Amino acid sequence: MTPESISNCSTQLPVKTTRGEQLPAVSSASLSAYLDTVHQIPVLTREEEGVLFSEFEQTGDLESARQIVMSHLRYVVYVARGYQGYGLPLEDLIQQGNIGLMKSVKKFSLEHNVRLVSFAVHWIKAEIHEYILRNWKIVKVATTKAQRKLFFNLRKQKARLGWFSQDEVERVAADLNVKPADVIEMEARLQGTDETFDPVVEGEGEAPRSWHLSDGEAEDPALQVELAEESDVHLEGLGVALRSLDERSRDVVESRWLGETKVPLKELAAKYEVSLERIRQIEAKALQTMRPLVTPA
Repeated sequence: MTPESISNCSTQLPVKTTRGEQLPAVSSASLSAYLDTVHQIPVLTREEEGVLFSEFEQTGDLESARQIVMSHLRYVVYVARGYQGYGLPLEDLIQQGNIGLMKSVKKFSLEHNVRLVSFAVHWIKAEIHEYILRNWKIVKVATTKAQRKLFFNLRKQKARLGWFSQDEVERVAADLNVKPADVIEMEARLQGTDETFDPVVEGEGEAPRSWHLSDGEAEDPALQVELAEESDVHLEGLGVALRSLDERSRDVVESRWLGETKVPLKELAAKYEVSLERIRQIEAKALQTMRPLVTPA
């Protein structure tokens, strides 16, 4: 089976429970509807996934393949969002990730003894990496495996070092064989989550090492999606909670809990010309007010 043989799976698959219904194509005009739809598709249990893969492996049943792909589209969206900082349309990143997902379904075997999502994430990332390398002007020169690794790991260096010094800019430019000005532009555009590049080469029999990581070493992609969605809910609740406070209380909470450094009570007391105890009371009352809004039952 080839990805082309399940081409209907890419962006216009029938929903698992309604064979006649079609997903919207991934385009800028329908992206919001697409995202809403894929998050409504039920996630397969391990048992359901196993049954569908057994049917697909034994009979080549494309309906089983479609159902498998459909239930994993939300994970593609999660991975693709991590690459938005490269300046490419999210809908295109999702489209490429969907191709990687389909390839993973072709390559997957129940003998791997892992869930598809853990196996597929590397194929999804590989397709997105290749798309970025083909379309991002600065790194068209990144043709070797080493150069590509450096490009995709650049954000990790930024997270560790902060903004690059001139010496670091020149070193990275030399490693990438580009101009320092290109590195500065690339640095300014890099945002989102850190990603590592574990390339998948079509036709290779060996899987990347990261597929064989122990439970203690590997992240569960499904759990990562769940945690990210939960984080979004908490952040939304935090915004609502802060807006419920008066200006002074909000400033105290932000200064004490939401800044890079925790502002001392003494400094806030001086700012508002009140006692330390009064600032403590304001802080305690504000946190008590916010708590049910940030962590609803």
